[in-house]
Amino acid sequence: MKILIIEDEPGIISFLKQGLEEEHFEVQATTDGLAGIELLLSESFDLVLLDWMLPGLSGIEVCRQFRQHNSSTPVIFLTARDTLHDTVAGLQSGANDYIKKPFHFDELLERIKVQLRPISKENTMFTLSDIQIDVDRHLVFRAEKEVYLTQKEYELLEYLLRNKDRVCSRKEIIEQVWDIHFDYNTSVIDVFMNSLRKKLGLHKHDDLIHTIRGVGFIARES
Repeated sequence: MKILIIEDEPGIISFLKQGLEEEHFEVQATTDGLAGIELLLSESFDLVLLDWMLPGLSGIEVCRQFRQHNSSTPVIFLTARDTLHDTVAGLQSGANDYIKKPFHFDELLERIKVQLRPISKENTMFTLSDIQIDVDRHLVFRAEKEVYLTQKEYELLEYLLRNKDRVCSRKEIIEQVWDIHFDYNTSVIDVFMNSLRKKLGLHKHDDLIHTIRGVGFIARES
């Protein structure tokens, strides 16, 4: 497995490189955002560890440009920025996960393993009224028109439809969709839920995704 580190602090690169190579990963690194996107577009990697503040090109812009060409390779942000706005911005740029500095290597390693876990192929469709998810093709439709979602918006919708007619708690969603298993500000879910509802064109009179106050959400047909 080949990992690219894009990080401008040599000490962090050295620390990560040593730990990852001990776990038998092949590691390549660069300290510049422009060099990073060039590597991503010219070589193949299994996972990317990406700093936010980089010379040349910010991590957010690196991720956005990369996602225009590659929608599947996992990207994990490594950053000291820790506000809700920053977390949402990082995930909406196309990142799969977001870990705050300083962090323990063991925690990062587990997050890497989660992202590299094989995904079983399914050929199935989930529906909610006129909303459809084609899991095999990773597509979403409403009234037969394709709806373009970010990765996390898609994963959130898929999780709710897989659990249709069952209340999904905020803790459950943050653990299953974001794979965060510690005390975390679950208000990030609301940001993505609002965006998801807007893109699906859900209004009060046909709100198929219901908020259960103080608990979580449920996908059900009226």
